Amino acid sequence: MSSLKGQQVVVTGGGTGIGLGIAEAFCKAGAKVCIAGRRAEVLEQALASLKDCGDATYGILDVADRAATERFFQEREAEGPVEILAMCAGINIKKRSMTEMDPAEWDRVMAINATGPYNCLHALLPAMLERKRGLIVNVSSIAGKRALELGGIAYCASKFAATALGTSVGNELAPRGIRITNVYPGEVDTPLLEHRPTPVSEERRASMLLPSDVADMVVAIASLPPRAHVPEIVVKPLAQHYV
Repeated sequence: MSSLKGQQVVVTGGGTGIGLGIAEAFCKAGAKVCIAGRRAEVLEQALASLKDCGDATYGILDVADRAATERFFQEREAEGPVEILAMCAGINIKKRSMTEMDPAEWDRVMAINATGPYNCLHALLPAMLERKRGLIVNVSSIAGKRALELGGIAYCASKFAATALGTSVGNELAPRGIRITNVYPGEVDTPLLEHRPTPVSEERRASMLLPSDVADMVVAIASLPPRAHVPEIVVKPLAQHYV
């Protein structure tokens, strides 16, 4: 297994949920972690929770803003090479059906969930390609492999797009030393549940994955030697069907 000690890791959407879980796991593995997100107050709270785990900082980033994303990664690279990027930023909405959704909500979901990962890749890949190495973990969703009614049309479409992006760019750049892994979590107990159309019961929450379950797997993938590539992986609760 490769050591992660001292490696610079950026986690978008790192203030809550899966992103925060991944940030904590990388901190514990000895990496230098920067959590990125849109809300300073959320990031400050997240950073406080990481203070005993290891070396962590935060940066304000809206992945839907291409120019801001370019500046963000230029600043990170100025502090040292970003060896690992975990793309976890994502949203969903309450009105998820074709007949109920406002078109502006469709645009917002696609901008963050689909265009956001593209913006991050566009900003960071030139530096990784110059070094001929780098790992990108693209956190999609089971809804990016199966069009699930629960996810809604915008979320599923955005995650299918993110899935195709990760697979296509991964195939294109593998010969140049870049590894991209698509991760497809099932139901995870995160703040994203608050945006479901109907409240989630405590019993159902108790059956879901925890962010740390996904995080441990991501760190295990990152710890593999550069010759080893995991193109994609599904992780779901035992209680959740996979159809």
